[in-house]
Amino acid sequence: MSTLADDKILSEHNSNFDEGIEEVNLNLGELDLTSEDFLLDEVDVHIQQNLEDDIVKEALKTGVDLRQYSKEIEKDLLQVENASIKDYIKESQNIASLHKQISACDTILERMEQMLNGFQGDLSSISNEIQTLQEQSIAMNIKLKNRQAIRGELSQFVDEMVIPEHMISHILQTSVTEREFLEQLHELNHKINFVKEQSFREARSCQDVKDILEKLKIKAIAKIREFLLQKIYSFRKPMANYQIPQNTMLKFRFFNEFLMGNERHIAKEIRDEYIDTMSKLYYSYFKSYASRLMKLQFEEVAAKDDLMGYEDTAKKSFFSTKPTLKNRSTVFTLGNRGEVLSSELEAPVIVPHAAQKSDSRYSFESLFRSLHFSLMDNCCREYLFLVDFFMVSGTSAQNLFDAIVGKTLSMFMKQMEDYTNDCYDSIAIFLSIHIVFRYRSIMQKRNVSGLDRYWDAILNTLWPRFEYIINLNIQSVRDCDPQKLGQIDVRPHYITRRYAEFSAAIVGINQSFPNEHVDKILGQLQGEVENFILKMAAEFPQRKEQLIFLINNYDMMLGVLMVLILNCIELSSGSSK
Repeated sequence: MSTLADDKILSEHNSNFDEGIEEVNLNLGELDLTSEDFLLDEVDVHIQQNLEDDIVKEALKTGVDLRQYSKEIEKDLLQVENASIKDYIKESQNIASLHKQISACDTILERMEQMLNGFQGDLSSISNEIQTLQEQSIAMNIKLKNRQAIRGELSQFVDEMVIPEHMISHILQTSVTEREFLEQLHELNHKINFVKEQSFREARSCQDVKDILEKLKIKAIAKIREFLLQKIYSFRKPMANYQIPQNTMLKFRFFNEFLMGNERHIAKEIRDEYIDTMSKLYYSYFKSYASRLMKLQFEEVAAKDDLMGYEDTAKKSFFSTKPTLKNRSTVFTLGNRGEVLSSELEAPVIVPHAAQKSDSRYSFESLFRSLHFSLMDNCCREYLFLVDFFMVSGTSAQNLFDAIVGKTLSMFMKQMEDYTNDCYDSIAIFLSIHIVFRYRSIMQKRNVSGLDRYWDAILNTLWPRFEYIINLNIQSVRDCDPQKLGQIDVRPHYITRRYAEFSAAIVGINQSFPNEHVDKILGQLQGEVENFILKMAAEFPQRKEQLIFLINNYDMMLGVLMVLILNCIELSSGSSK
């Protein structure tokens, strides 16, 4: 049975093989010898290649019939094929089992492929979900930051808007001099400004606190107004030191700032009251002080007849009510008077009642120094107070300062003009000019410009008077007639000594603040004195006496000038230091 089955299988296989051979022959293409497209050249090439084969060569040498040899080969191939088929049939069950296993593996792999495709879809879905979650996380993070920012601003807004209980209690009940009141006033001012700013933005919450803030503001303004007016009224008390309440006001300078920001008409009321009070106070004080101070001047002062060219022995006329100066040389000598520019420049002011008790008397420049040192000191303090307390600067500060001391300065100018017009002491006038230079320099260092116009006005009064007195002395020397001076000798003349001491004094004082106009005036005086010396020398009959007189006078002038100029230079350098 198995043999018949095997033969049947073999016959089927052979038939299948023949059909395959036929199919192969049908599909030879260019190698098909029956093809019409076969080229003879290619056939020759193919034959030549086969002849060169080693097996073909061996067969040709041995004389083997190739057709027979081909049949044998085919027979061998058929046997091998049949043997392989038998082996295949023997292993058919294993092959079938292997086929089943392969099919099962294909099924498993197909399911695994389906699972993997499912996993791939799931992973794609998870990736999309992760991306979505990431986007949501970023959005939530942005929202969180925005909410935190809004929360911070909203929290600050609420803190700025809310009015705490302790603020209300301190504003209503605490004294204005207490630190807690000042702190809460700062906070109240901040809240008022904040609510104003939010009102412009139409914030509805401002309506909830607006009334309370307004009431607190009114209460605080009332307490501040009462406090500041009381301090200003305390200036008016007799013998009161106004600097003490001024210092107290400076400690509470924020009060005025609060009034300026919230109730300007109250701030103006305070400022006007202060201006009125201090203007009257300064005017009363300096008017009284100046009148009492100027009474301390020497009774014997230089008159219009106390000039360089006038005779030293001149006597007062019968109708003159004012005695002439006993020693006219003091009008032309500096002596210790230059100390008003050095050690006495910033010395304490002269106290009139103390000086009257001690029966002390002073020169014009000493009284001028004391009066203007007091004016400078008070004006510096007042100007700095105005700038600090009333928060003004530049033109506004100057206008406010002028409103307070303007009346006093006008009174000063009137008195100085009166006293200066009666003064014939050129050294006193020149010392007063340099006192003004130094005080103005001090005020510039203190950054106070309040008295600049006053200093200019004083100088415009003093300079013409100084030049007028110098011109009177020049004219007196020019008009001096040697023949009317009585007996003369070869010794230095007193007019020459006056000129030497006077020139040394003026030149020494002028070293600190040089003025070419002063040098020009002294040059004119020098020319007249030289002419006078020559006229005096001409009165001697002998040439020897004339030369001796000239030598003595010039030697005396040089000696005095050298000594006094050196002393004045040292004095001026010391005062500038």
